[in-house]
Amino acid sequence: MPNYELKGNLKMADVADPEVESRPQRFPKNIMITGANRGIGFGLVKHFLEYDGIELLIATCRNPEKADELNALKNDRRLHVIALNVDDDESIKKVFDEVSSLVSSNGLNMLINNAGILLPYEVDGPKICRKTMMKQLETNSVSVAILTQIFLPLIKTAASAAEGDEASIDRASIINISSTMASIEMNNGCFDGPMTAYRMSKSALNAFARQSFMELSKYHILVTSFCPGWVRTDMGGDNADLDVNESTKTLSANILRLDNRNNGLYFDRFLHPIPN
Repeated sequence: MPNYELKGNLKMADVADPEVESRPQRFPKNIMITGANRGIGFGLVKHFLEYDGIELLIATCRNPEKADELNALKNDRRLHVIALNVDDDESIKKVFDEVSSLVSSNGLNMLINNAGILLPYEVDGPKICRKTMMKQLETNSVSVAILTQIFLPLIKTAASAAEGDEASIDRASIINISSTMASIEMNNGCFDGPMTAYRMSKSALNAFARQSFMELSKYHILVTSFCPGWVRTDMGGDNADLDVNESTKTLSANILRLDNRNNGLYFDRFLHPIPN
């Protein structure tokens, strides 16, 4: 794991909001999560399976045969584990067909774009590598956009099944797992590490999320981005503030509290807005 250091104050209110916690939770019939074999994705799978109102959970990852912890959860018949390479359009299309069969006429209620990578890169570094920069941007932003486009017909189907003009989490949603590092306003050099390419990729992801909100609001599809916090994962490193369970327990609970007031915005796991 990398060992990044926090050098300053992120100025985030790292506490629960009673107003948020008082909101009712709503349960989508089905959820699909990318990058679900470890870290934030795996934590979300575990916690969403605690809610009986969720009828189907599709967990994707590159190599399911190596995802021992994820496969151990398959005693819950609601969980389906599917191989997906988010950087391969043919893989995405194949998974689209599998998911279409699973969700049938219900469509896909929630897509969580979680799969991502962190490739160290810095402006003030000895190495110039266009390939590294492009790979970081491809996986964390371009692949999210392509996957969302391909799965959009299923999300539209779910959205059209409900009446009224309100976007809600139990109707149809696209949730993007971003990072506080995506925030240009909050980039005060607080993290000590080669984060140039990663920050760029997550800022691009947030830009895609905002544009998706602008284009998809007419279908009553809810779109948000979340920072799960600084978490002890392969990306976050050993020095991070939170363990995966602590982060994803709060994040999963508050995702289920999203409604039309949150559409198009960018939040921490407590549903505090984050500036772009």
